[in-house]
Amino acid sequence: MKAVVYDAHGEVPVVRELPDPVPDPAGAVIRVEATGVCRSDWHAWMGHDQVPLPHVGGHEFAGVVTAVGPLVGGWQPGQRVTAPFVCACGTCEECASGNQQVCERQTQPGFTYGGSFAEYVAIDHADVNLVLLPDALDFVTASALGCRFGTAFRAVLRQGRVAAGEWVAVHGCGGAGLSAVMIAAAAGARVVAVDIAPAALELAREFGAVATVDASVDGDPAAVVRDLTGGGAHVSLDCLGLPDTCAASVSSLRRRGRHVQVGLMPLGPAPVPMDRVIAFELELLGSHGLQAYEYPTMLGMVESGLLRPDLLVRQRIGLDGIPAALVAMGSPSRAPGITVAVTG
Repeated sequence: MKAVVYDAHGEVPVVRELPDPVPDPAGAVIRVEATGVCRSDWHAWMGHDQVPLPHVGGHEFAGVVTAVGPLVGGWQPGQRVTAPFVCACGTCEECASGNQQVCERQTQPGFTYGGSFAEYVAIDHADVNLVLLPDALDFVTASALGCRFGTAFRAVLRQGRVAAGEWVAVHGCGGAGLSAVMIAAAAGARVVAVDIAPAALELAREFGAVATVDASVDGDPAAVVRDLTGGGAHVSLDCLGLPDTCAASVSSLRRRGRHVQVGLMPLGPAPVPMDRVIAFELELLGSHGLQAYEYPTMLGMVESGLLRPDLLVRQRIGLDGIPAALVAMGSPSRAPGITVAVTG
């Protein structure tokens, strides 16, 4: 199969031929029809996450089952599927409690083993992790759900517990941030979007933000958010993952507000204003993907038109366009929205 491979962190990946994967006894192999290029892939490529080298990235995908292991009971070749980027074991204590997104023995395509920047990808524990796609949902839109949209869905509605009428601040309007804006607005929240890129803020307004803050010109973004929301947001999300955006998100909150960390943080300390956390009794929460059993709820909202992840896809490329797209992920001037590689 053709796959996008890098041999060292920070080295520009290349397209080369690799052996086709074979399914584990409880796993499946998927022919990749579309795969998203995500900032998490950039973190792995840069060495912020420990991945085996040489490596094939990619963890947001949709495609068709081509083979299953002998222990798989619920799936067969020809079915249109996707999967969460956290592939759960299905049997550990966390999985038994319904928290497969933090499975103790999780595997992650594109991180713990070769991912979806290829013509085929293998998935562990297929009966636990595969998600059947509605016939009407195209592969490109489905691939956009796998990490950024699914993580934002859980971050906003489950971890953040956003309710209609609440103020929600979203710091960083990349793929995850714009997804969070759309989902929070669909839930009836009043959203303030924060970024330094005018194009990203324009998309945030298009997706439902009632106000935007340009952090490059508007001074202290947390102070601006507090002013716009009459004392602070009920929920604030850091969807970029930098010390400054994390601190700004926490500082954006009103008393008893809820901060959700969505963006991956670089190694090293983050200057969280813990004095404010204590004085205001703030909640600090993480959000790590979405369980496979939650996908039908999300897919139902997509099918109804309440959520439009297709509008987030702003660039389509081929497999050979992934190296340049991955490199561009590190640029603050990168194009807003989600980039998807169509591989099928």
